[in-house]
Amino acid sequence: MNVTTKAVKEIEKINPMPLLQSYFKGIQSTPLTKQTIGDYFDSIVDNAPDALAVVVHHQNIRLSYKEFQHQVNQLAMGLLALGIKPGERVGIWSPNNIQWCLTQFATAKIGAIMVCVNPAYRPSELQYALNSVECTTLITASEFKGSNYLQMLQSLAPELAECEKGQLNAAALPTLKNVIRIGDEASPGMFSFAEVTALATQEHKQQL
Repeated sequence: MNVTTKAVKEIEKINPMPLLQSYFKGIQSTPLTKQTIGDYFDSIVDNAPDALAVVVHHQNIRLSYKEFQHQVNQLAMGLLALGIKPGERVGIWSPNNIQWCLTQFATAKIGAIMVCVNPAYRPSELQYALNSVECTTLITASEFKGSNYLQMLQSLAPELAECEKGQLNAAALPTLKNVIRIGDEASPGMFSFAEVTALATQEHKQQL
């Protein structure tokens, strides 16, 4: 057994997800970077912390790279606090907003896989999508274009009404444990987005 094989086996003890390489590079004029998305993002922040990174006009939000990084890291640490591990699927069911952007980078930072759920889905389509990819966490808007996402979720998982946050055990959505709603209002069985970003501790900072 060579050193590389030993290292892989040690990593697999911590993270049982198989270590797969799934890229191919051909002839190119610009070298392919081997940095992760999280590392590359942090290098941009280091080089241009005050440059404008994100504008979300309908939410009246303008963030520099440094400000955006802070919010990304808070969400990433909050997801770690929920117990989300590398390779786990985190769904997002929402139109475009700052929370969508934060989720994209936060999941990349912790090695989770972001699953984009079509904002037009009806309950049966949502159920199929979440179960097919085995989502453990869903970040959801409350509504969009007349579709009440919370009502649809509650129809699929009536167990939300009685469960503790982070402990969903729904017959129709067997892998889903965490539901995080965008917005400040409280919903039974669901974390608010702000609650998750406030879960970070020094331990999660070290993990990140």
